[in-house]
Amino acid sequence: MSTDFNFLLKRGVSEIISEEELLKLLNSGKKLRLKEGFDPSSTDIHMGHMVGLRKLRQFQELGHQVVLIVGDWTAQIGDPSGASVTRPMLTAEKVKENAETYMKQFFRVVDREKTEVRWQSEWFGKFSLADVIKLTSKFTVAQFLARDDFNNRFKAGKPITITELLYPLLQAYDSVAVQSDVEFGGQDQKFNFLVGRELQTMMGQRPQQCFMTALLVGTDGVHKMSKSLGNYIGVDEAPNEIYGKVMALADNMILQYFELLTDVPDTDLNDFKRQVAGNTINPMILKKRLAVELVTQLHGREEALKADENFTNVFQKREMPEEIAEIEVTADEDVRDIITRANIAKSRSDATRLLQQGAISIDGVKITSGKTAYQDGNIIKVGKHHFIKVVLRNK
Repeated sequence: MSTDFNFLLKRGVSEIISEEELLKLLNSGKKLRLKEGFDPSSTDIHMGHMVGLRKLRQFQELGHQVVLIVGDWTAQIGDPSGASVTRPMLTAEKVKENAETYMKQFFRVVDREKTEVRWQSEWFGKFSLADVIKLTSKFTVAQFLARDDFNNRFKAGKPITITELLYPLLQAYDSVAVQSDVEFGGQDQKFNFLVGRELQTMMGQRPQQCFMTALLVGTDGVHKMSKSLGNYIGVDEAPNEIYGKVMALADNMILQYFELLTDVPDTDLNDFKRQVAGNTINPMILKKRLAVELVTQLHGREEALKADENFTNVFQKREMPEEIAEIEVTADEDVRDIITRANIAKSRSDATRLLQQGAISIDGVKITSGKTAYQDGNIIKVGKHHFIKVVLRNK
């Protein structure tokens, strides 16, 4: 008797190649090998990545095997997907450093005990020049130039390195090396997934299924969530930070976040949609539930309830948080340097922007100059979510 896989194959899914084949595999009772590859070219995972990671966790709970591939070779090339220029190559040391941080965040969502971790160097470290030539002989340049990002750059006269043309081949060979049954990722990986599927067929393996998840809109409500755009919620952020960012989302984004990032039943989602459309519910109620759901997934129920209480006290009752980080300052230190040192602003120029926007206050009074006189216990507030307490020290 087959199981109803509607939630698994529909919710948060952009495209499956081939859904019919995957459904047959799921009903066969076979323990599937689920490939998820990542290039540790950066260290942060955000909630846009969580859409796919949650799918991996759902498959794990059905008894299937996640195979996490650390792209320690491909990261040194950089995936050209969506890139308009050639990407810089990373050192092996930087790749390893990034990978450790990445995996720590990855396993906040995916079950570590049910995951097989593989490094590309296991197979590519043994590759000879003959192996590379044999691999490249299986595809033509014309096939790869048909890919949108390569094609656009070629037409614009922008450089495309040979290493970048190798990238889809290396990712495809990963599927052969681990005998992938299903590969997971975003829609922008479709070309690479299909190359893997074709290469497996050439090498006598059953072609993998391609499982592509939907894109999550970032906190700006316009572009897909991206660290480079600054419109993201990181999975490694503190509970209060995650909670606060969710509460700052535009009302029209709430339902998509519920759909892609939670297990709230479809029947409940339909009720939410009717209530929102009929203006019979305050969106704040839904946001608070969403914020609790997401913090619970990443930090546990207790931390989620603390974050909920903190938000109520600080932003609804306008009280100060119970715990405020302290920072030592000198009497003449510029407030822009202070909030940069406290990692609230990314840089001094970012701090200057916040100052010009009127986002910085001391003891409830907005300041317009970076120079001010401090006293022990002053509370510096930046934006809606950041507080630091001044501890005055001598030079």
